[in-house]
Amino acid sequence: MGIRISPSLLASDFARLAEEAERVRDADWLHVDVMDNHFVPNLTLGAPVVEALARATATPLDCHLMIEAPDRWAPAYVEAGAGSVTFHVEAAAAPVRLARELRGHGARAGMALRPATPVEPYEDLLPELDMLLVMTVEPGFGGQEFLDLMLPKIRRARDLIDRHGLDLWLQVDGGVSAETVERCAEAGADMFVAGSAVFGADDPAAMIASLRESAASAARCRPPG
Repeated sequence: MGIRISPSLLASDFARLAEEAERVRDADWLHVDVMDNHFVPNLTLGAPVVEALARATATPLDCHLMIEAPDRWAPAYVEAGAGSVTFHVEAAAAPVRLARELRGHGARAGMALRPATPVEPYEDLLPELDMLLVMTVEPGFGGQEFLDLMLPKIRRARDLIDRHGLDLWLQVDGGVSAETVERCAEAGADMFVAGSAVFGADDPAAMIASLRESAASAARCRPPG
């Protein structure tokens, strides 16, 4: 299982995004939270900022769209330079069509589930995706406490992925830290969004390395599915 760390810019200094991206250049991906103040009660940034970030960093951009009407807006983030675009299934009108469109534009297609959204109804959609995101907090704000009750859901998602033999990344986002990353990895996650834990560290590069090693160690101890 490959382990990937994707620091969330939501926890960074928005006045210095290019410099903040440079601070975490050792990350596998750079997580960009896009919020529209409709799907979630917060407003962050949009495609023009993503385009500017793509020019400012060599780290691939992992865009998480917490927006209404992703069917309309998601392709613009691929055009802006995102290497991976994740939409919320609760907001998508036609998730299979959208995933295929994102892939057709050359990006990885991700689908996110809010904490209350079960994974089982979407089992048949999984082959259309490159990544499944299980939210481990309610989307909309950074710095929230990790929801332990999401661990069984992560395990169920991993079981479905393994059962179908899919090359599908399983991402967790929300409250990921040195204290929680091992539990997520043991449950089956392999891509970790960490905001405050990374950008609030004295040495972000060291924290990224520590999170990656902790997750890898826990993943090696995971019982076979």
